[in-house]
Amino acid sequence: MSRPTSGRPSTAKSVAVIVPKLSGFVFTEKLGSGTYAVVYKAYRKSGSRQVVAIKCVLKSSLNKASTENLLTEIELLKKLNHENIVRLEDFQWDDQYIYLIMEYCSGGDLSNFIRSKRTLPENILKRFLQQIAKAMRYLREFNIAHMDLKPQNILLTSEYNPTLKIADFGFSKHLFKGDELHAMRGSPLYMAPEIICKGTYDSRVDLWSIGVIIYECLFGRAPFASRTFKELENKIWDSKPVEIPYGVNVSENCRDLILRLLRRDPDERITFDEFFNHPFVDLEHCASNESLSKAVNIVANAVKKDQNGEYKEAIKLYCDSLGHFMPAIHYEKDERKKEAIRAKVKDYMNRAEELKKLMKPKRPPPPVNGVKRTISEDPMEELTELCKDNEELTAAVTLIGAADTENSQENYEQALKHYELALSTFIKFLKEEKPGHRKDLIGKLSRSWMDEAEKIKMFLDVQNLQTEDTSAKEEENEKKYLYTEKCGIQ
Repeated sequence: MSRPTSGRPSTAKSVAVIVPKLSGFVFTEKLGSGTYAVVYKAYRKSGSRQVVAIKCVLKSSLNKASTENLLTEIELLKKLNHENIVRLEDFQWDDQYIYLIMEYCSGGDLSNFIRSKRTLPENILKRFLQQIAKAMRYLREFNIAHMDLKPQNILLTSEYNPTLKIADFGFSKHLFKGDELHAMRGSPLYMAPEIICKGTYDSRVDLWSIGVIIYECLFGRAPFASRTFKELENKIWDSKPVEIPYGVNVSENCRDLILRLLRRDPDERITFDEFFNHPFVDLEHCASNESLSKAVNIVANAVKKDQNGEYKEAIKLYCDSLGHFMPAIHYEKDERKKEAIRAKVKDYMNRAEELKKLMKPKRPPPPVNGVKRTISEDPMEELTELCKDNEELTAAVTLIGAADTENSQENYEQALKHYELALSTFIKFLKEEKPGHRKDLIGKLSRSWMDEAEKIKMFLDVQNLQTEDTSAKEEENEKKYLYTEKCGIQ
């Protein structure tokens, strides 16, 4: 059964009745219609003239099942209060209609959004998925299963940088551990296999539906897209695992999540706790009203480490703060505040780059020109002489020479590799060699080589930390993405 939701456009044929009227509201455009309800955009006559979506349910069209669904929806929405769940403002009734006065979402639904873009890039999908996951985690606190998750039931607050809102709770149920349902619920394309194949199911069907939504966002179609219900049923009954379309570039974490969500056997499917803690969902770094405070706390520790000369720890904390500053920028609606956060982030990342340069290994001093040093003045020449009767030690000395040269040329990765290979030989030798001048010299030089190798390793570690200010670049890319098709730019 097709049922409309607040703020969602629809092509369904409207119910042939007189346009409803509700005291205190002015009805404007129709947003959608279904079997027993029509949704209108409206605004309050008084006060701030708040814009709302009013779901008008024709009483005469309700049967027992649809009445139960409506009562369930009202009951649940009355007590749910979450930024990613559509808000029920009020409900009223008259002789003909029941009116659900709901928050208005001007961006339409996720289904239309996907169609307008054809596919979504992974970074946009991830942000959307985090919002869905937050809403689902909230519903789990009330033991509520939605039972009809699909793009048409996920609303967008706006066209640009939208917040997602889960809607349509008519099929939802309070489910506790061990509870199972038997009635057919949901939309076939997004139904978990156990609904169709077994007829018994539980809240884990929502995890399957989320997997289908992710798949459709990335690839532009549902994994079991079919022209008929029979074709859909055959695909679901097929034991062949769901596959990622060939030739599509998907990160390993994203691929892992999709394939674990789309397991036909619910016992093999990822659990809710595993889903909420999955690295691709990454709820720790999702955009929220806590993002900025988390970033500020981390960067405060970075500054302390910086002041105390603990540069490696400081660089890591500066970089860690970026993981919270970025979502804070996306969450903030005030453009001036966004710019202020970006400016701060740029300062912190510039400081991290300065620290990287401070940690760069110092080049060895150049040889003294025109002066030939004696063996006693050049430990390496002396060591070469002492090791010439041992091929393995001679090879290790040669590796150290190569490492010193590579280090001076800033070829740090190769230098580290050669230092480590040579040191493994010298350490083995020190364990077996009898006491003597050669052993003492190798021991002394090995300690200096270990220090140099550790400096290089530390530098390479911090060099690999992400410190560039990507906030402005990502924001610009997102604006281009969201407006490209809207403006007709190819």
